[in-house]
Amino acid sequence: MASSMLNGERAVVLLFVSSILYSTRISLLYEGLSFSLLTIFALFVEISVESYGSAFPFKTRPGASSGILLGAVTLPGVAISKLIQLSRALSVHEVGVEEVEFIRLQYWATSTTCLCVLVFLCFMCHHESKKTSSASLHNDCHMKFSISSIALFTAVCYLSFSAKSSSKWNMALTLLWIVCHGVSAVKFIQHVLNTFPACASFGEALLVTAGFVVYFGDMFACTTARLSSIAYEVERSEINTIIQGMLLGLLIIPILFKSILKKWKLYMTSSNTEVKQSTIFYGCLAFILLAIVPLWMQFVQDFHVHPFLWVLKFVFSEPHKRLSLCVYWVAVICASVLRFYNISKNSKIERILLRKYYHLVAVLMFVPAVIFQPLFLNLAFGAALGVFLVLEIIRVWRIWPLGPLVHKFMNAFTDHRDSDLLIVSHFSLLLGCALPIWMSSGFNDRPLAPFAGILSLGIGDTMASMVGYKYGVLRWSKTGKKTVEGTAAGITSVLAACSALLPLLTATGHMFTQHWLSLLMAVMVSGLLEAYTAQLDNAFIPLIFYSLLCL
Repeated sequence: MASSMLNGERAVVLLFVSSILYSTRISLLYEGLSFSLLTIFALFVEISVESYGSAFPFKTRPGASSGILLGAVTLPGVAISKLIQLSRALSVHEVGVEEVEFIRLQYWATSTTCLCVLVFLCFMCHHESKKTSSASLHNDCHMKFSISSIALFTAVCYLSFSAKSSSKWNMALTLLWIVCHGVSAVKFIQHVLNTFPACASFGEALLVTAGFVVYFGDMFACTTARLSSIAYEVERSEINTIIQGMLLGLLIIPILFKSILKKWKLYMTSSNTEVKQSTIFYGCLAFILLAIVPLWMQFVQDFHVHPFLWVLKFVFSEPHKRLSLCVYWVAVICASVLRFYNISKNSKIERILLRKYYHLVAVLMFVPAVIFQPLFLNLAFGAALGVFLVLEIIRVWRIWPLGPLVHKFMNAFTDHRDSDLLIVSHFSLLLGCALPIWMSSGFNDRPLAPFAGILSLGIGDTMASMVGYKYGVLRWSKTGKKTVEGTAAGITSVLAACSALLPLLTATGHMFTQHWLSLLMAVMVSGLLEAYTAQLDNAFIPLIFYSLLCL
């Protein structure tokens, strides 16, 4: 019974959680306890949901496990790992208390978001069990366990804030803000699963939901703090504000575009409908990004000029380095896209291998920038994400004249994890490389942490796929395709890349303060996760690897 409950993916996730808990300091006792409770409850919910199989009311991505445990612990694990890192810095006065408290608040917001989604899924399981002839005693035990887990988590959360809060009013306001994250997450994940059926597993939807709610909850809290006298956060950079505002604007555009089309429905039935629709879309795009979004940016951040002009000034502040880097990126992108697109049309090479070449391209593009121009790379990642979002909106809405062309081009690189409705692989690769770099801004005593995405995806995942496909014999499971040889190649290649990077980082002024055993542990856990998980590995592996590198 125990062996059937503890499969490979769950075992690796529990190893990841154990590594974090082992490194947790006594000052983070409440966070460690809550993370343990969240893990146990997530495992319980995953087992319960998977016991219903296809009878569960939401339609998830075919061929993938639920991934609830992995999805529930990934972002809280990142947050608590960051807390552990900042606690080390606080002990040697490298950062202020306010920075630690801000990340602590983000941890509780993230973990509560995941907990509320788990409660929702648990409620759905209970609702489904009433439709079957399941034993009532069994259901009662499940409900008692669920209520106990929720009560314990709530008590630990309350104790954590009561020990730190200066007044009951501030604590009540903070707890209310955290609960609002949870309620919003439940609404959002229902919208995601209903709007995009069969596009994601529960774990993938949970990861997206938690990230979306916490990221834009931070934006809402920052805006509210500017409108009132409430102190909310430490100082944020102009680049972070620009990226955050741009992403908000791009998510508003489909809503605005759809509402305008509804009101102008009679007008749009005339001739040249596609042209008129595209005119409205591009007009909305320009209005939101050039007028509305900059107003918010200037409200929350003290820009002395228009944010667009600030970006130009930033780029041309070091024109030789940054413009040269742009030329290098454009050349690499053009050469690789043309080459790989022609191969995809005329060659019999497996599509999974063809996609891994883009992982290698990511290494060529991003490693020099991480070392020599990290701030510019932060901005470039945001711009690239914005371009990807615009192109995906154009593809989904079939906006003339680019919609059909983009759809045809993107279909050349899709696999079983993409759907006709959404193509997400390029987003997951970009964010997998970008998130560790974005999260490493500020204090960072682990110089390899920003490279977590590039190393795990660009090198480890690529070598595991290529070696496993060509030479793999021993499979990790009877039903899976991942091989022991591929996993060993992935782990070895990442360790070799770390060995090559460290002298270069030392030469540029970074100090390697991480023990080799902890580095080996981080590489092995991320490599084993790639071998066992059926989730979108581009999304999870970089975050897991980054969390372990921060310890």
